[in-house]
Amino acid sequence: QVQLVESGGGLVQAGGSLRLSCAASGRTFSNYVMGWFRQAPGKEREFAAAISRIGIGTWYADSVKGRFTISRDNAKNTVYLQMNSLKPEDTAVYYCAAERSGIMTMDPKKYDYWGQGTQVTVSS
Repeated sequence: QVQLVESGGGLVQAGGSLRLSCAASGRTFSNYVMGWFRQAPGKEREFAAAISRIGIGTWYADSVKGRFTISRDNAKNTVYLQMNSLKPEDTAVYYCAAERSGIMTMDPKKYDYWGQGTQVTVSS
């Protein structure tokens, strides 16, 4: 079992930045691929970014590529999402998720554990 707790969300103006954190506890953090997803009101949960177990590989949705950066610190059991040049369409609840098979995937059904989410609101 892995417990995930996100933090760092908030209200920011368009063009601004936020850094989300996701702290993990429970099983060995470095055993898991980590992903960030987001869900806007009335929309399905969508993939934003993923990072491999030791942080060498990363993968981004086209909508965030070049603006968001995912990273992890396995010594601190934490994964981060640095979000720059934020747009109103980035407004959503952001979730981190852990995947135990080691495969980076954008399919939320493949992830085994989820946090409770943190709200990000970007005003125009």
